[in-house]
Amino acid sequence: MKKTILTLLASGSMIIATKAQTIQEGINHLYADRFQSAVNTFQKLLAVNPNNIEATYWLGQTYFDMDDNNMAKQVYEKALTANGNAPLLLVGMGHYNLVSGKANEARQNFETALSMSKDKKGKDNPDVLNAIGRAHTDAKMGDYKYAEQILRTASELSPKNTDIWLNLGNAIRKARPGEAGRDAYEAYHKTLEINPNFAYAYVRLAKLFETQRNWDLVLENLNKAVSVDPNFSLAYYELFFYYFVRSDFPNSEKYFNKYVGSRPNEDKWEHDYLNAQLCYIKKDYDCAITKGEAVRAQMGTKVKPRVLRGLAYAYLEKKDFAKAKAADDEFFAKEKDGFVPADYKRKAEIAAGSGVPCEELYGIYLAGAAVDTVLQTKLDYMDDAAKDFNKRGCKKQEADMRLAIFNTRNKPNPLGLINIGILYTQADQLAKADSIFAAYTALQPDSIYGHYWRGKVNGTLDTTFKVEPYVSNMISGYTKALDIAQTDKVRYKSLGTTSSLALIGYYNNIKLDKEAALIPALKGLELDTSNDQLKKIVDYLRTKTPAKQQKQTTPKNSPQAGTIPKSNTSATKTGGKR
Repeated sequence: MKKTILTLLASGSMIIATKAQTIQEGINHLYADRFQSAVNTFQKLLAVNPNNIEATYWLGQTYFDMDDNNMAKQVYEKALTANGNAPLLLVGMGHYNLVSGKANEARQNFETALSMSKDKKGKDNPDVLNAIGRAHTDAKMGDYKYAEQILRTASELSPKNTDIWLNLGNAIRKARPGEAGRDAYEAYHKTLEINPNFAYAYVRLAKLFETQRNWDLVLENLNKAVSVDPNFSLAYYELFFYYFVRSDFPNSEKYFNKYVGSRPNEDKWEHDYLNAQLCYIKKDYDCAITKGEAVRAQMGTKVKPRVLRGLAYAYLEKKDFAKAKAADDEFFAKEKDGFVPADYKRKAEIAAGSGVPCEELYGIYLAGAAVDTVLQTKLDYMDDAAKDFNKRGCKKQEADMRLAIFNTRNKPNPLGLINIGILYTQADQLAKADSIFAAYTALQPDSIYGHYWRGKVNGTLDTTFKVEPYVSNMISGYTKALDIAQTDKVRYKSLGTTSSLALIGYYNNIKLDKEAALIPALKGLELDTSNDQLKKIVDYLRTKTPAKQQKQTTPKNSPQAGTIPKSNTSATKTGGKR
């Protein structure tokens, strides 16, 4: 009897091992993006045992990765009618609710699954925690920080589960974008400590290094993936694009062929799509369009967003902006949350070719910056956008983007505000320019540049010299600039003399106060002793000013006395250029 029991246990263990191996085979297909092969594997298991909870769960997950959420829903709904108490199936249904925007329903599914799966001591089931963490990480409305939290708990309960560590790395990257690279790296690397032949972990590491633009490590990890698993399709796909974006046609074609060869049972449209991309890299845009449109027609309403993206690029290169826009609009309508900044750059180029105004282009570029979570690549993207605005003559938008860049930097150089303010003056956005120069003077009160430009801009804002606070801002700006110029007469000679002439014009022609005008005239002449214009002005003002008054260094109406004249007028007749 005892022998019989042992035999049955041994038989049961063999069945479990075989089942696990077969399910793992399906999971490996899923990791490698061989979706049809994964579906076939799980469906064969379910044909043998329709109540196979694990196979059902992973079949639904495969449909999620295929962007066929409705099929995933059908799988879980059907299985729940027969296995209503299966926690993994409840999590699968919660996953569907979460990606469908039904956060409350999803939470109820997850809480029920957690409650039902606790052991006798009240501990959570790590597989259920892992499935919930995967759902939150996958969904646009997911709580990524919560996903990281419960996946860390799952990793403590089941420290040898590579799938948990993989999902933890993904959750970390989404929970703390641009700042948790080391933590994500450690999670991915943990999977390799457990299983050095886990090809998918190398691909995830490559994608992590891609965000850091560490291209050597990107290539190194992709090559490691195919070395441990020469049939790992996803790594060949990534290698194809690695060389594709570098216009390395021989290598991109090489890995395209390896990719196709590693997935003989998959949908042909994917291969046709990549073939269109190969045409694109060879600049054969007609070929790219022909092949891309064939895929589009073949798939109909189920056409994948990346096919539309490729068509938009090809039509853009042909300068067929109408068809490029149609493909691009359909791409943005179908794509859920896989946008990259380049998508918005393309959208902006298409819009510009269609004649949209600069302001609309700015909104498109700004949306692209928002999807980039890595600071340096975000800044590079915004810099390219500013250059594009400069090329198109969109001065205000160039200034706006430069200001956005300044505000995005962790420690921006305050001097950058001067260049931004000057851009706003060139765009005839004088009030905005003044606010920028005012911000600079608040940060750098001892710098001549902010004060000088405030004087210049406010003098332009009010050409009648009768409106406050423009008059006061003009006088105080030029006065402070002239004072600072005395500290380095060589470096600041030009700005100082210009400030001097502007103040002379105001005091002499508007205030009719030659005594006050003489003060900035003398200071200007100190800066530029060979300036004939200032020499003549000083001589003129001295003939009109009594000798007794000439000896006074701070006339009562001079800004040096600390009082800005109350008059709202100024001029530039005798004072020369401002």
